[in-house]
Amino acid sequence: MPSLTQIAVVVIIVVLLFGRGKISSLMGDLAKGIKSFKKGMASDTTDDSEPKNISEDNKDSNNPNDKE
Repeated sequence: MPSLTQIAVVVIIVVLLFGRGKISSLMGDLAKGIKSFKKGMASDTTDDSEPKNISEDNKDSNNPNDKE
């Protein structure tokens, strides 16, 4: 398990390499991506809640295995 000083050194190096502005913009982009993902998952569950009538889909298809 890393100690507090090791974590502090890594944080300082990351800030020096990327700068505070770049890190904050990356965190903002990450937050937007998470919100978009959650919104997409919520819309998928509402779409699946409506039952679909499979028999009507089968009547419309031109399936050569149908014997009508």
